[in-house]
Amino acid sequence: MLAAGYLTKAAYKEKRMRGIAILGSTGSIGTQTLEVVRRNQDVKVSALAAGTNVEKMEKQIREFRPRIAGMWTEAAARELRARVADLRVKIVSGMEGLLEIAVMPDSHVLVTAIVGMIGIRPTLAAIDASKDVALANKETLVTAGHIIMALARERGVSVLPVDSEHSAVFQVLNGEYAKRVEKILLTASGGPFRGWSREKLAQVKVEDALRHPNWSMGRKITIDSATLVNKGLEVMEARWLFNVGLDQIQVVVHPQSIIHSAVQFADGAVMAQMGVPDMKLPIQYALFYPDRRPMPGKRLDLFELGTMSFEKPDTETFTGLKLAYQAAEAGGTLPTVYNAANERAVELFLERKISFLEISELIGEAMSRHRITPDPTVDEILAAEQETYDYLSGRISR
Repeated sequence: MLAAGYLTKAAYKEKRMRGIAILGSTGSIGTQTLEVVRRNQDVKVSALAAGTNVEKMEKQIREFRPRIAGMWTEAAARELRARVADLRVKIVSGMEGLLEIAVMPDSHVLVTAIVGMIGIRPTLAAIDASKDVALANKETLVTAGHIIMALARERGVSVLPVDSEHSAVFQVLNGEYAKRVEKILLTASGGPFRGWSREKLAQVKVEDALRHPNWSMGRKITIDSATLVNKGLEVMEARWLFNVGLDQIQVVVHPQSIIHSAVQFADGAVMAQMGVPDMKLPIQYALFYPDRRPMPGKRLDLFELGTMSFEKPDTETFTGLKLAYQAAEAGGTLPTVYNAANERAVELFLERKISFLEISELIGEAMSRHRITPDPTVDEILAAEQETYDYLSGRISR
């Protein structure tokens, strides 16, 4: 008979495990996060959530045995319930399901890998419940950074960046005095169309834009990389993550994607984080910070690399980046309009209803007509998002 308070070996292992919940588990970042989990036996997947990919979610549930799994639509949730009826897992749906997952007691870290502004409310809920957030959902900080970071400071929790560029800056700043940062050098590959003219870009097809030279990513972020809108979103995200001014963030095109970003300090020293392009590295660093665990895979060979090159971004050809700085400078609800207009425009491009160049044109058009609400609440942010969607839907249908 066990003495009172004594834990079995299995119970002790369960007690010391780090629980994580993953929003967007069937996407690119979500599946790579689960690859990291497979290699680390002291991590327990407490919950998973996805959009509508029921087949992939069923496989993940059977392998990782979460307590809760969520689908965005109730129809997908019903199908999933039928498929996993033999397992002890609660199936939830919609925003209500995401919020339940965000605050569940046996999860210590929420990985936000969903695309879009649906990540705002779950992220806030997790922070309010004193959970750390491994953030891969950049729209959250772009549109609601002033709310997210203030609440994180109040609750004393960490917002750990998963984007390779922001993770690089975070790693460089580890142990450094933040007030001595002079400039953040945010690197960009330049995408598949670096050096192209607007005349040539007018002929771009969907298949061309989905061929990224260095990174394997989801469809939406791959298009964002091709337009440089992704880098614009990252500029706005970096502003909130590292509490710096826009004039302290410089975008540097680095085609080899070896330097993931760098920081220039007040004494002129520049420190960079380097490595082969692999999203599992920043994911693992966020999950186990401040530990730096072994990870298999290719290592950077400087002799094989030979040289690295750097260029200024062409903001006259790729106007999405210029518009991002304008949105960030104006603040209020304008970054929300920038983000929402881009989301809808990318959808239209992937549906072959607009051209590649029209993505940035529609963003600029939506921004120019918007009346800014300063210091917006979450409800005002979501209202600005819907207003932008409605405008672009009407604009394209005409």
